Amino acid sequence: MTMYTMRFFNTLGSYILLLGKVFARPEKKKIYYKQVVKEIENLGLNSIGIVAIISFFMGAVITIQTAYNTENPLLPSYLIGLAARDSILLEFSSTIVALILAGKVGSQIASELGTMRVTEQIDALEIMGVNSASYLILPKIVAALLFNPFLCMLSMIVGVLGGWIAGVAAGVVSSQEYINGIQYAFIPYYILYAIIKTEVFAFIITSVSSYYGYSVTGGSLEVGKFSTKAVVSSSVVILLFNLILTQMLLS
Repeated sequence: MTMYTMRFFNTLGSYILLLGKVFARPEKKKIYYKQVVKEIENLGLNSIGIVAIISFFMGAVITIQTAYNTENPLLPSYLIGLAARDSILLEFSSTIVALILAGKVGSQIASELGTMRVTEQIDALEIMGVNSASYLILPKIVAALLFNPFLCMLSMIVGVLGGWIAGVAAGVVSSQEYINGIQYAFIPYYILYAIIKTEVFAFIITSVSSYYGYSVTGGSLEVGKFSTKAVVSSSVVILLFNLILTQMLLS
């Protein structure tokens, strides 16, 4: 137990020290701007497809499952749309999408930085006097913080749309009843709540994955191992902060 505790605090300390280097004052802001634009494309735009597809099918599944679990004639049909809306807004579009991005984006970041480490490209940047941590990691964090809220909003829209199409196509709810459920007792704060969680998760995914990629030692085999560690660690931290944020923001 002591060994694992020591390892945890050692990792946490190294992570915090790396963040200190990442958020050091950038030397040339123009270069950082170009890097951020490039990372928005790599980490954000390239994730639109997978987020849209998964959101559509999850919205459809939530709607159909809710319909079959509320087949009581005493329960009004609009509850199907209401349950689908709240499930998508409160949990799915922020947390589940973040876990998907932890797998896609997290492994990409860790493997990219890990490959640069084992091929000594990071060492070359340090020799040239560049703050490699800030130059390589900060644009990724900024890009995710800027673009992930758009992915969250896209997930909400596509998820609700997927639920509507599936519900009407399967004949479990009428179009009018589903729309009534979507509109019933709508709380705008739920959207802000989802975006706040998305921003926190975006920081966790990029910073934790960057830490593991930047810390790779060894060869190409270790790059794969550290990429797996990055995804697992990001997912666990996301679930932990999901619990903390839900308690803080909804209580």
